[in-house]
Amino acid sequence: MQLSLVDEVPELSKSFFLDVYAEAILDANQSRMRLETIDGQPIPGNLKVSCPKQYISKFPEGTIYKLDTKLVRKEGKRPYFIAINRKNVRRAMEFFEYNLKVQNGFDYIPPTKRQA
Repeated sequence: MQLSLVDEVPELSKSFFLDVYAEAILDANQSRMRLETIDGQPIPGNLKVSCPKQYISKFPEGTIYKLDTKLVRKEGKRPYFIAINRKNVRRAMEFFEYNLKVQNGFDYIPPTKRQA
């Protein structure tokens, strides 16, 4: 979804969003992890999510998190989210197998799918 359409998206007319999925991405300019929303949700993908780095730096790039957020709109700037209830930022269980692959390398095969 294009950000030029953000004002026309009815889902972004509210301030708080529950169960937003975001992916940890390494910001090369600042040498730290940051979060961006992923596609497939009723909100645009690639919106930044502000979150304390101590909660997301424990796991590698590509880890998916599920959090509650507040939408911030500043005049002349791209909208972004702020994680609310920041102490409860957790990896998304819905993406458990994907997160295991990220943490163990993409050649990881879950125990339930291994052949004897």
